Amino acid sequence: MVDQIGHPFGQQNDPGGPGVTIAVDAMGGDHGPAEVVPGAIDHARSHPADKVLLVGDEATVRSIAGELPANVEIVHASQVIGMDEHPALALREKKDATILVATDLVRSGRADAVVTAGHTGAGMAAAVLRLGRLRGVDRPALAVQMTTDAGPMVLLDIGANPDSTPENLAQFARMGAIFAEQVLRVPRPRVALLSIGEEKGKGDVRIQRTTELLDASDLHFVGNVEGKDLTRHMADVVVCDAVLGNVVIKFFEGLSTFIFDLFRREFRGSLRGRLAYLLMAPGVARIRTIFDYERAGGSPLLGVRGTVIITHGRARRRMIAYGVGVAATMARTKVPELIGEAFAPQAGVATTSPPDSAPTEEPAPTEEPAPTLESAS
Repeated sequence: MVDQIGHPFGQQNDPGGPGVTIAVDAMGGDHGPAEVVPGAIDHARSHPADKVLLVGDEATVRSIAGELPANVEIVHASQVIGMDEHPALALREKKDATILVATDLVRSGRADAVVTAGHTGAGMAAAVLRLGRLRGVDRPALAVQMTTDAGPMVLLDIGANPDSTPENLAQFARMGAIFAEQVLRVPRPRVALLSIGEEKGKGDVRIQRTTELLDASDLHFVGNVEGKDLTRHMADVVVCDAVLGNVVIKFFEGLSTFIFDLFRREFRGSLRGRLAYLLMAPGVARIRTIFDYERAGGSPLLGVRGTVIITHGRARRRMIAYGVGVAATMARTKVPELIGEAFAPQAGVATTSPPDSAPTEEPAPTEEPAPTLESAS
């Protein structure tokens, strides 16, 4: 998904600056290192100030990468968490898993961000358990950039919290606003709740209470938006619980595929259709570019102590490169630090959570509920 002039989300407004180090889970995703490794190296070659750490089986990664650029390094990890494994159990049993090793590089300060196309739940659980939540953040949220008729819009939560409270939603709104300001360069972003009516406060008890919290905050809260208005850019940040958010993005993904399949069928079905395509090809290409979700790169997990990007499990080389770019932009603009400042005791929306303790080195599976929804970023 891109803005109307075809600029990639998360990179069109990269302010530049000092290089950052990105740890990439080289073995994750449906296509594994065959797509992840070249994609990460593409970013390294086009951003020589940045450094990329490829985390995975060294022999496998090296055989795919060939001669490495000077700013790319391999960090060996011998285990991979499969897409069908239980996140918390797998993280406990596979201590040399690529996502754990990559996340620990951020925890130790050797890397500034981590990118994975692997198991979404494992990626989120590793971030929460190894990096920990920012002080004052009750629950992290997974965000996604969506295309509208006036550029990108941030939707969250899309996969981390199926049972969010009004206080959680209010926190998501603040985190999303910071992401929109720093990564998308939107000054004073408009914040809205996704609900069944556009009138402020219309919805269930949770929406009504969240409305009260946001009205009392210093955010630019504009009320509700309905599903039909998401593409009209009535807000820069739209907040909902993970179940609703996940349904929305997967519906959009399926609808765009359905529409382009219809076009393809019509254009290929007759001589007249093929002739029509010759005339319409430039316009169709522009529309396809607008709906090109690969350029979004991936979904940031907001609210943890570090930059974490979880990209699509089906991501190929091109999307991986964009995902590393989004991670670099977040790390360069210090989004996690700004969220931490916003949730300091004297700032922003009130929180009921006690201060976080340091992340546990070897968490038991029941210490932190593993996220169960899968991102479709």
